[in-house]
Amino acid sequence: MVREQVLTPADLIWPLFVTEGDAVEEPIATLPGVSRWSVDQIVVRAAEAIELGIPCIALFPNTQADRRSDDGAEAFNSDNLMCRAIRAIKTAHGDAIGVLTDVALDPYTTHGQDGLLDDDGYVLNDETVAALVDQAINQAAAGADIIAPSDMMDGRIGAIRKALEMNGHQNVQIMSYAAKYASAFYGPFRDAVGSRGLLKGDKKTYQMDPANGDEALREVAMDIAEGADYVMVKPGLPYLDIVRRVRERFDIPVFAYQVSGEYAMIEAAAAAGAGDRDALVLETLTAFKRAGCSGILTYHAAHAARLLRD
Repeated sequence: MVREQVLTPADLIWPLFVTEGDAVEEPIATLPGVSRWSVDQIVVRAAEAIELGIPCIALFPNTQADRRSDDGAEAFNSDNLMCRAIRAIKTAHGDAIGVLTDVALDPYTTHGQDGLLDDDGYVLNDETVAALVDQAINQAAAGADIIAPSDMMDGRIGAIRKALEMNGHQNVQIMSYAAKYASAFYGPFRDAVGSRGLLKGDKKTYQMDPANGDEALREVAMDIAEGADYVMVKPGLPYLDIVRRVRERFDIPVFAYQVSGEYAMIEAAAAAGAGDRDALVLETLTAFKRAGCSGILTYHAAHAARLLRD
């Protein structure tokens, strides 16, 4: 009766990894309990999300090596893995489930960076923004409901918003990774999308310094001014102070991503007997709501939804 925060399945977004093939499930060693799924199986996972009351799934492709290139051109292919998955989900389920798509070049590049590189290996901001616009329009045309730029290039939200409007996608929303930190918690995700072994250098020139808080507020303010519908803080638990500061400063829905390293730590703690898995999952997700999140991306989404339903 006096509980201040109530966690429900409607607070959750379920990240799913897509791979090639039919009837394929590929367990991810560094993410116990998480798999890559072929498009036909992603459709089944979407049905599961609907049944559990999860309103949205987030898609991330595991692009085959022979389809990667220095310029990430596969991102613009209207029949790429991401677009095929979007169309299959929308054909099967229509508006019963929201589809959020990642906009960044790292799943498509041979070097594993989120953007295009010059000859010295430095990320080219403006050239990358132009590529991200093409990627976003490609995904919107396939039926994506929410475009989520995760690249952290300057100016990309405004450019994507303008392009969506000009191409007849006025109702497609933008969830900006506005405060994305150069974190040590992303390792299992890079395994899942096949970019860990490819990454040359690091991403500290465009992702945020973990020591900075005021910078996050400036980044969020810029993305809101450029037309973001929602903003995201990533990772989650180590940055709940940033979630709270953003929520208090701006009148906009704030989301957080309980990233792969956070998920893996909970699983490892439970496996070692250091804590009850169900309790750990629900306590951490409730912490996101208490900090001010409107929604949480988490690999525990389906499990948490079952716990909340039961």
